[in-house]
Amino acid sequence: MKQSTVDRIRRFTEERDWDKYHTPANLAKSISIEANELLECFQWSDDNYDIAHVKEELADVIVYCRNLLDKLGLDEDEIVMEKMSKNEAKYPVEKAKGKTDKYDKL
Repeated sequence: MKQSTVDRIRRFTEERDWDKYHTPANLAKSISIEANELLECFQWSDDNYDIAHVKEELADVIVYCRNLLDKLGLDEDEIVMEKMSKNEAKYPVEKAKGKTDKYDKL
């Protein structure tokens, strides 16, 4: 994420004095709520959705994730790279390619 975007998210929260409400638990709940609102965009059709609405809900998820990263002092690149290493070990290409099975079923 661009630093200017991160700064804007942080400024938005600071200007409204909302940091006091941004506990890790509250932010995790908010991520889940917004993710479900994103899912609602596809409730009745996989193909017929309003892309503007999808973008808004996806942005809400991303903003709350950014806030949680800040609250926990985490770096998004670092944690994504760590998780990708684990995923690559659990889902080796030679076993997982073209399959949707869980790693323990490969």
